[in-house]
Amino acid sequence: MLKQKQFYENDINYRCSTGIGYYCAKKLHQEGYKVIASCKKKSDVEALTSQGLTCIQLDLASNQSIHDGFNRALELCNGQLDALFNNGAYGQPGAVEDLPTDALRAQFEVNVFSWHTLTNLALKHMRTRGTGRIIHNSSVLGLVALPYRGAYNASKFALEGLADTMRMELSQTQIQVSLIEPGPILSKFRENALQAFMKNINVQDSAHADNYQKQLNRLESNSTPQAFTLGPDAVYSKLLHALTAKKAKPRYYVTFPTYLMGYLKRLLSTTMLDKILLKNK
Repeated sequence: MLKQKQFYENDINYRCSTGIGYYCAKKLHQEGYKVIASCKKKSDVEALTSQGLTCIQLDLASNQSIHDGFNRALELCNGQLDALFNNGAYGQPGAVEDLPTDALRAQFEVNVFSWHTLTNLALKHMRTRGTGRIIHNSSVLGLVALPYRGAYNASKFALEGLADTMRMELSQTQIQVSLIEPGPILSKFRENALQAFMKNINVQDSAHADNYQKQLNRLESNSTPQAFTLGPDAVYSKLLHALTAKKAKPRYYVTFPTYLMGYLKRLLSTTMLDKILLKNK
């Protein structure tokens, strides 16, 4: 169990240049936890370091960088890593039929395979210590799928399958696995998704060209956030419980849409749920 710093130095490994990761790393640091943050860009590492955070450079698309980063994190926490929070991810918009396979592969490389590598590295370490927490920041799109988000949907569905399986496989240990499933959260997610869309999707030659304009309007919008959008503090409260509770929950819903979709998925047939989800495409 994690304790406050005066009793024990608590080491959490992050990927967090913006949004949820940044907020949670900064808040935990302020609360007295020893946080090891990680960012892809050197400039982001320098920015977080200037704010008093311990930060390392780590590229989730590079297996070598992941191993080097994890080893560096172990050095910084004197070989006593208590928790891993997997958060770094991006969304690749586009209809499934328009997705280049390489774009889908890249989505899984960052959103699934890198997390799997980090989790296994952390798990090996935690087994030697006999305890630990592994927390994945998933999404409402790990519960239900939405049109034109197929790559991201698939990556989160895969993540949740791996996490559920690992949780059962570790049930006889003191290592706990949790999923956090946010709906809309204030971040730069849309900005990054727009870049991925423009890079990999051929809008002009697509049968979905008309619907893509709606997607572009959504991604390019600088207007008020969509309904039920919460700040990253909503995720932080769930993360803190997953880190400190004697018995962490397997799943933490965040935002009204996640609670609603979790309920409707249990209540409705697949056909009826599809009709509701298609209204929000």
